[in-house]
Amino acid sequence: MNDFQFQNTTKVYFGKDQLHYLHEEVLKYGDKVLVAHGGEFIKNSPLYTKVIHELESNGITVYELGAVEPNPRHTTVNRGVAMCKKYGIQTTLAIGGGSTIDCCKAIAATSLSETDNIWDLVEGKAIWKDALAVIAMPTIASTGSEMDKSCVIANVELGIKSGINGEPIRPKAAFLDPTNTFTVPARQTACGGFDIMAHLFDMNYFVNAEKYPLQFNVVETLLKTVRTQLPIAIKEPENYEARATMLWAASWALNSFCTSGFKTQASLHALEQFSSTMDLTHGLGLAIVMPKWMKYLLDKDDSVADDFARFGINVMGVKNSEDKKGVAYQTIEALQAFIKDELGLPVHLSELGLDGSHFDEMKVKACYGKDSLPRAYRPLTQEDCLNIYKMCL
Repeated sequence: MNDFQFQNTTKVYFGKDQLHYLHEEVLKYGDKVLVAHGGEFIKNSPLYTKVIHELESNGITVYELGAVEPNPRHTTVNRGVAMCKKYGIQTTLAIGGGSTIDCCKAIAATSLSETDNIWDLVEGKAIWKDALAVIAMPTIASTGSEMDKSCVIANVELGIKSGINGEPIRPKAAFLDPTNTFTVPARQTACGGFDIMAHLFDMNYFVNAEKYPLQFNVVETLLKTVRTQLPIAIKEPENYEARATMLWAASWALNSFCTSGFKTQASLHALEQFSSTMDLTHGLGLAIVMPKWMKYLLDKDDSVADDFARFGINVMGVKNSEDKKGVAYQTIEALQAFIKDELGLPVHLSELGLDGSHFDEMKVKACYGKDSLPRAYRPLTQEDCLNIYKMCL
């Protein structure tokens, strides 16, 4: 196991009746807060009304940043930074999905830097060492951004998604109320749930590193849990236990515990360039590429068979046999069927009317402008990435 430092200082308020603690958390840092959300759906919801009442009735001045995009744009971040600097705001509060939380993290860091442009931080042109307080209120079980120290921002002018990492942007508090996820549509619930699974695949389960029993077994248990509870949350949107389980699993998939001691490159998240080039939902892009990536690797390299078979047997319910490669192929089929039949998601780009016109651009982005991903679960060249993209059509 590699040397590592573990710290997670996010205070979690979990459940139906925790909102009355919100003002206490905000007032720890000051009496001005920037409330960010995705748009009219949140703003017109009972949750938003309750949040604003909770804040204003306790003497907190609220500033609003609406219309945060699903892949938050650097221009939106910069708009929030301008507000924070102009009004002396001390805290950012994100109500929504991972994109809104990431936007608030980026605003928080940039607001205490010498620049007004988040992209200067991304490119290392400006140094940041601190951030405004971030409080997260996720309304979907997905990215786990409410407990991690990273954010991803889209620069549409450059056609790039990138971000920053650092302990100062880890949320100070997170309010996880499963009832806030009841109204998430089935498709978004499915996409969010698969995003959770992809984090687990990339950060621990399919990695080019020794598998440490504690973290690995926790990850496999989380994968089993999501595999069983996600279809229930889709079919029964107000099933509290299923929604609560998904929300908590999202946080644990990316709160630094499962990744402790690992140094690797995330294959699936590197390949998932559909959201930056085609404006596809991130979780959907991951769901489309995952089975194709698995099949491509298995066709090319028998050494992945045992790992894929273990996933099939222990998570997907595939029957064990001595033919591990055969079990591995059955696993891929089971995963594809799970995505299509139980999650109700498309499994090919053609189902969405999309073609391969961006693939040459995407293969370069997938390798971060280099020739390959040398530290991925199995090293991928740009040509490998292109071939996997073609399988997604």
